[in-house]
Order: sequence, then structure tokens, then C-alpha cells
Amino acid sequence: MSKGVLLVNLGSPESTDPKDVKKYLDEFLMDERVIDVPYWARVLLVRGIVLNTRPKKSAEAYKKIWWEEGSPLIVLSERLQSKIDDLTSVPIALAMRYGKPSIMEGLQELHDKGVNEVLLFPLYPQFAMATTETILVLAEELRQKHFPQMQFTTVPPFYNHPDYIRVLAESISESLKGKDFQHLLFSYHGVPERHIRKSDITKSHCKIDGSCCQTPSEAHQFCYRHQCFETTRLVAEYLELKENSYSVSFQSRLGFDPWLQPYTDRTIERFGKQGMKKLAIVTPAFVSDCLETLEEIAMEGEEIFHEVGGEDFNVVACLNDRDDWVKILSRWIDEWAYQKAVEV
Repeated sequence: MSKGVLLVNLGSPESTDPKDVKKYLDEFLMDERVIDVPYWARVLLVRGIVLNTRPKKSAEAYKKIWWEEGSPLIVLSERLQSKIDDLTSVPIALAMRYGKPSIMEGLQELHDKGVNEVLLFPLYPQFAMATTETILVLAEELRQKHFPQMQFTTVPPFYNHPDYIRVLAESISESLKGKDFQHLLFSYHGVPERHIRKSDITKSHCKIDGSCCQTPSEAHQFCYRHQCFETTRLVAEYLELKENSYSVSFQSRLGFDPWLQPYTDRTIERFGKQGMKKLAIVTPAFVSDCLETLEEIAMEGEEIFHEVGGEDFNVVACLNDRDDWVKILSRWIDEWAYQKAVEV
């Protein structure tokens, strides 16, 4: 069997033109694992309301963070791919769940190189319906339709892997070295509460009641909320953070249904109103900086903090293409390629 790897990230519009942003948002928001309502209701909400108002606003946000080379998320993902490619002999392809390069294009690239055993590598530390699951479902649909001879192996969520925890913790330590801050906020991408319950394989454990995430259960292997808290706990332990010097929040909510709380924007506002002057923030749900980190947190978050009296707002960059992160990913890939299994 000839082996290859497909790295998959979220995706980005092709440009900051509202037409490209609208096209991207349509693909993203029409995904039944992102907005999990009946198709007719999704069409009514997305194409009848959201896409008539949001693309222009989103395009302005993308313009704020767009690089000369293109979308930061795409550019950083390409850099990551290139560096991994330099460290391993296994063919490495890059794909995005939404936009280009598509998963179909990534699989085709590997197929054209003679690859028939693929390591699917969702670039998400924590499992969620709207991230890992939607990648795996689409990839399998494409495999069955276009590449029936291919075999897939999937890298499981690595939210608690010692290698990941170490490099994430060290990136935080390096970023904040010499900086005085009163609190470290771990901000994760938000999801609707119903996604947590839908992902509960026990159908009874996930109550989002303040204790279920700390109570051992097989449900945790697919529980985004638990995995976010566990990443935070392990990083805090590694960095020897004092109790009450750090906390968790969730960003990027959409619509009026209950989403995971506390909300990041309101948490930042609350800290400022309580007199906090120096805040640091890290976004461990993302491995690549993107609109949600560069604009929503580093720009909007800082503006909120300053408006309520805050002074120093330090944002820790995502892992991006850090050399130590690249080495870890390359080693995991080689373990799979040469030892038949990924030790994750």
C-alpha cells in the first residue's frame, strides 16, 4: 500500500470580495453539521436571511486581517504543509472543509501520486460535529464515490496528547515571557449546546450541568466541552498556573439558541468592569490563526477590553507553523506510516 496524508483545516473565502465571502458562507452555513436544522429551515435561515446581510460585514472583517499573500488561514496552513513535507517522505496534501483547496482536490492529488492508504488529519485538537465530524463524513462520501480502493485512517482528537499539551503550553510561556498579566483566558470556538448532547454516545451523560465534564464517561471521547476543559486543565498543570488565574470561555456564537457559556466577549467585558487591567488570551481550538483569532479576538476583543477600562491585552498566537509543532506532526505521521499506528 502506498501511503499519504491529507491535512484538513476549516477554510476561507478566496478573496475579501463580498461575492466570494457569500459563496464561502453558503457552503459553510449550509452544512447540516454546522446548522443542524431541517434542510428547509436551513435554506430559509441561511439563504433567506444570513446571506442577504452578513457577507458584506464579514468581507469587511476579512479585509482587516487579509495578508498580501492571501488568507492567513490558507497561507499558514500551506506553510505548515511545506515544513512537514520537508521532514517526512510521506506525500502530504492540504485541503479545506469549505472553499479551496477542497477535500476532493486533496484526495485527487494523493490518488494521482499513487496513494491508496490515506491518513486523514483534521487540524482540530478537540472533536466537534461542526469540525472533525463533518470532515470525516464528507471524506468518506467522496471515497465511496470516487476512490473506492482507498483506505482511510483517522487521527483522533489530540486535545490531551502530551506532545500537543507541551508545545501549546510552551508557546504560551514564550509569548507571555516578561509580560505582566492578571489572568489567562482560554477562549474556544463556541458550539450550540444541542451539539454536545447530540454527540453524547451514551444519550444520557452530557447535561452541561457543571459536573458532567469532570465525571468520567465514555461520552468524553466525542464531547467538545469536556475536551476544551481538559486541554485547559492539562496546560494549566504544565505551566503551574495558580487556581483562579485562568478560566475558559467560548466565542463566535450565531443565532438565538443556547450556546456554550460563558461567552468570550462578555467575559472580557466583565473582567474590565471588575477592574482587571492586564489580560492574556489564548485560542486552543485553532491551530492556525484565522478570522476568529486575528479579528474577533485580537481586534474586537481588545477594543472591548479597552472600552471598559482594561489596558494590556496580550493575545497568544496559534501554533501555526512553529518548528516544534511541525516536528510533532511529522513524527505522528511517520509513526503511522512506518509502525502501522498513530500513537495519539
